[in-house]
Amino acid sequence: MRRLTIERTAFIILFALLFALATRVPVDTDVWWHIRSGEYTLTQGMIYADPFSFTKAGTAWTNHSWGAQIILYAIWQVAGSFGLAIYTSALATLGMWFVYRMSSGSVYLRAFAIVLGAATAAVFWSPRPQMLSFALSAALLYILYWHKYESGHDVTRPDDTSGRRITFDRLWLIPPLMALWGNLHAGFSIGFILLAGSIAGEIAGNLFNSKGEHVVPWRGIRKLALVTLVSAAAIVINPYGLNMLAVPFQTVSIGALQNFIQEWNTPNFHERQNWPFIALLLGLFGAVGASRKQLDWTDFLLTAGTAFMGLLAGRNVALFAVVATPVLTRHLDAMLAERGWVLKPVQRVTPRMARLNALIVALIGFAALAKVLLVLDVKTVDEAQREFLPIAAVEHMQSAGLAGPLFNSYNWGGYLIYALPDEPVFVDGRTDLYGDTFLTESYFRPAQGAAGWRDVLAQYSINTVLVEAQSGLARALREEAGWRLDYEDEMAVIFVRAGDENG
Repeated sequence: MRRLTIERTAFIILFALLFALATRVPVDTDVWWHIRSGEYTLTQGMIYADPFSFTKAGTAWTNHSWGAQIILYAIWQVAGSFGLAIYTSALATLGMWFVYRMSSGSVYLRAFAIVLGAATAAVFWSPRPQMLSFALSAALLYILYWHKYESGHDVTRPDDTSGRRITFDRLWLIPPLMALWGNLHAGFSIGFILLAGSIAGEIAGNLFNSKGEHVVPWRGIRKLALVTLVSAAAIVINPYGLNMLAVPFQTVSIGALQNFIQEWNTPNFHERQNWPFIALLLGLFGAVGASRKQLDWTDFLLTAGTAFMGLLAGRNVALFAVVATPVLTRHLDAMLAERGWVLKPVQRVTPRMARLNALIVALIGFAALAKVLLVLDVKTVDEAQREFLPIAAVEHMQSAGLAGPLFNSYNWGGYLIYALPDEPVFVDGRTDLYGDTFLTESYFRPAQGAAGWRDVLAQYSINTVLVEAQSGLARALREEAGWRLDYEDEMAVIFVRAGDENG
């Protein structure tokens, strides 16, 4: 008990609150097609061709998240929405724990930075395979941090037979980590971005500041390069082989992502949820400028590169938070040390203070648990999901016996794959499957009610349309002869062809 200092108390409270912060109702529509894919993989075998849409049925598809989908399906089967939320919170907390380990300064300084970093990354947190990429990117960055900042670069372990000391280089944890990552999510590309940025940064450090603190020597750079090459080979160890390496390039080449999909757009800084990103970015500028500590080349390249990525696409903001938060603490800690504003940690406390700290931990822990349970109350979950998902519209389709071919909203395609397993969708969030031309010409423009929408509905013999109530296509169909409104609420509308067998 006497070791329960105020610093340790602050650490426990920090991560209890982070866990509670990360807990939210799973409403992301893509969660559901991942769950359905996990079920399909376990029951029908690996997916090599699209089984869920009628527009791309049988088309070759690299299901790069197959491993994560099995995990999501298993969690869903065991614990439902509660389990999915806890899964998200656990991975978010794990990722921020690695960030904490990379950070500098007192627990109070780290806590300040971690809260800011978590608030920045939180806009990304949802029970999708991307959460595994979030945690794994933090883990990989921590290994690179250890390689750069921990003395000697090696740890030793005893040999059981001879008693000799055998050197083990933690950098070689990266290839198996990347092999695992390659079977969980195409976000493994983040790992190569971090590796490439580290190599480039250390090369620059050797060229322009060879005597600088913690600059990795050339032999260390060669080792990093070798580890990167072995990691690229390790990615191929998956059911899709070399095709897995092409997925990230195929995805970023789809212009429709940047044009139509929010998470691929530049963050909207009028929305308060994006203000922590601004605060972290500006805080980093201020801390680097206020301290005499020279900005390390690797820190510069990684923070500048991920900041650029985050400004281009909101989905990359979480990666910037992982990279920038430790750098922020390094310069804040240096600035405080230069001014003599350093708090010395207390190693032991009196029994009375220890009991008080334990009481604080218990109270905060109880409050965090209460927040988690309130958020995940069955009624609360149902209300939240009905607010974001077309549950009522789907229930109407089922009760009225409405049949396809179905033209559906891109935003809801993932949920429909799960909720209407016998009704193939028109489109969903698998952008790498549908491609740029189809998404732009056959979905996004018709969904906006642009010229040619009639041709698309006729081309695919569409009988039922399920889209947002305020969409351009909904407005057009309200005035279109041959279609009738069959269902409407504040979120969704359903149109069917007049005189069609649907009713």
